[in-house]
Amino acid sequence: MATLSSFVPNIVFVLVLILVLGIIVPRVEARPRAFFVFGDSLVDNGNNNYLHTNARADSPPYGIDYPTHRPTGRFSNGFNIADLISQRIGAKSTLPYLSPQLKGYNLLIGANFASAGIGILNDTGAQFMNVTRMHTQLDYFKAYQRRMTALIGATRTKRLVNQALFLMTVGGNDFVNNYYLVPSSARSRQYSLPQYVKLLICEYRKHLQRLYNLGARRVLVTGSGPLGCAPAELAGHGRNGHCSPKLQLGAALYNPQLVKMLQGLNRKLGRDIFIAANTAQMHKDFVTHPRAYGFVTSKVACCGQGPYNGVGVCRTFSNLCPNRNLYAFWDQFHPSEKANRIIVHRIMSGSTRYMKPMNLSTILALDATT
Repeated sequence: MATLSSFVPNIVFVLVLILVLGIIVPRVEARPRAFFVFGDSLVDNGNNNYLHTNARADSPPYGIDYPTHRPTGRFSNGFNIADLISQRIGAKSTLPYLSPQLKGYNLLIGANFASAGIGILNDTGAQFMNVTRMHTQLDYFKAYQRRMTALIGATRTKRLVNQALFLMTVGGNDFVNNYYLVPSSARSRQYSLPQYVKLLICEYRKHLQRLYNLGARRVLVTGSGPLGCAPAELAGHGRNGHCSPKLQLGAALYNPQLVKMLQGLNRKLGRDIFIAANTAQMHKDFVTHPRAYGFVTSKVACCGQGPYNGVGVCRTFSNLCPNRNLYAFWDQFHPSEKANRIIVHRIMSGSTRYMKPMNLSTILALDATT
């Protein structure tokens, strides 16, 4: 007959299992939903730091207003829109996929795959040499899922991915750093602007379909901003402070077709998977009426040199404004952290003028009930 003492080790073992399975696992599942970020320099949070590329933001004064006051690889004086969305959903900022710190339970937060300089097309940003193009970002996401499966199992990995939030921000470079990079680019000789926009939409649809096939079920997709109004374009292609009409036309053709494509994908899939963020209008609000949003200018970058501080990249020798909150643009192309906060506010609570078919607050409320 078994004695009481013989049951003690077994009881202890069972209690340990209960603690592990009954406490640790629910805590993991009670974390904020995972967040995955794909795209270009608007959302890159340091992946290019690990690449041999000249598309980098790893030197001062980048990061001057980040909590560490040091450059992180973000093309911002502080947080970018991906960071600010993480904050709004109650999560830590995702780590760059290429960061050696992205391992173990850090993987549960999600991952950022974005790489400055890339576009929808593989040849966009070729001048930046080694960058992580969109098809490779999606390959990395597939590899991420294998790593997660080894950590928590296939079933829980599938659930984590299906319940996650995704952000896709890409497209501007296909105009700025491809079609209009030089007066007679290879793509502009190959395609008229309307044909080129159709090509972009077609290729983008393939990327988004693949992302869905990899498990994405809630994807925020941003349009391009007012491309011709960035300080670099005012300096290079604008006239008397007016936005570049060529780049503005590209954005005007592209953004409505992007929304139409996303709506078509949703109809095909039978669910509101893809959410269109009208970042063109979000930017236009404060570019057109900067003082209404607390900016002294939306034409001059805080950091840079030349006309509008729009010539070349932001470096330690550049002109630097003392108060970044007064500038809509941080550098020649990228919004300041304050401008990013305005954009994320619209993503969270904007009307259908900004978010179609719904804003992120509505998404979070709906998903909390399912």
